[in-house]
Amino acid sequence: MSLKSGHRIVPLLFEEAEKQYQHFHRYRTGTIRLDPDGWFFTTPFIIFADKYYDFKFKPSDVLIMTYPKSGTTWTQEIVWTMMHNPNFNNPKATLPLLVRSPPLHFDFIMYGSAADPTAPGTSLHDTFVQAHPNRNPKDGVFLQLAELTEDPRIIKTHLPFSLLSPSLLETCKVIYMTRDPKDVAVSYCHHSKLLKMINFLGSTSDFVEHFVNDTLVYGPFWTHLKEAWNKRSHPNIHICFYEDMKANPKEEILRIHKFLDLDLTESQINKEMSKREDDNIMGSDNEIMNTKILNKDGGFFRKGVTGDYKNKLSEEDIQKINEWTKENTRDMDDEFKYKIK
Repeated sequence: MSLKSGHRIVPLLFEEAEKQYQHFHRYRTGTIRLDPDGWFFTTPFIIFADKYYDFKFKPSDVLIMTYPKSGTTWTQEIVWTMMHNPNFNNPKATLPLLVRSPPLHFDFIMYGSAADPTAPGTSLHDTFVQAHPNRNPKDGVFLQLAELTEDPRIIKTHLPFSLLSPSLLETCKVIYMTRDPKDVAVSYCHHSKLLKMINFLGSTSDFVEHFVNDTLVYGPFWTHLKEAWNKRSHPNIHICFYEDMKANPKEEILRIHKFLDLDLTESQINKEMSKREDDNIMGSDNEIMNTKILNKDGGFFRKGVTGDYKNKLSEEDIQKINEWTKENTRDMDDEFKYKIK
């Protein structure tokens, strides 16, 4: 079977499928690979793949694109605030972020879970039907939220360029945030244990093994990143490094401000810089998070400390990711922050 993107759906080898079954409880409905490129997804991706490819972007849109756990939410809040709440007086700021800045890709990852928005009786489904009675949730609740959100739309995705409209960069602006892969591995592992729709049951070393073997959903990591990096000269893409944002947030916010061609005052920029603790990402729905992991290791937001992998990964796992990084950055120029020579 081929998708509109030109990718072919390939079943996993038995050994790969068995590891997915053992380690990812919610992925037991199946996982697939898309060739070429090797994109790795749960089977429900097939239902929505062509809808993602056909999604109509507008010139006023800003798409926040990342591999998971690379500073996505932080970037969304910055951009949404700049464009919709520069004076911190927009009453919609109290709404969950997934409503203000919808994740284009969420329908497939939540499909079949306790919070499946296509299933009557779940809070997301019922809220959507009440707000949009003429829409069919089976066409994708989050796809339609992205379509219907107010202009300028700030949309999030973990999907790579090659699975979206080929005219994307000719149509709207894209901000691509990336992060040290070792910190990504730590954060993505916690995230995968926290969210019931993933329910990762293995060890941190098991997760690192999946990471470097490109058997995590939204991977391969390096293919994802390189698709964006190789487009960095295009005027409609802005690449941010998470570490730069942590080290000098005002400078990076000013760079985003310039990229988006905004006209905020110094006072508004300083308000953007003010510290905000915002856990209002998915609302208060306990269908989504594993409370045992939440109480033990923290929730959606944690420290976000650069280099925290040193406290979380074994020396063997650090070396494994470093060797993987070295191999995959040989063809990248020296300005790429994570290149290992």
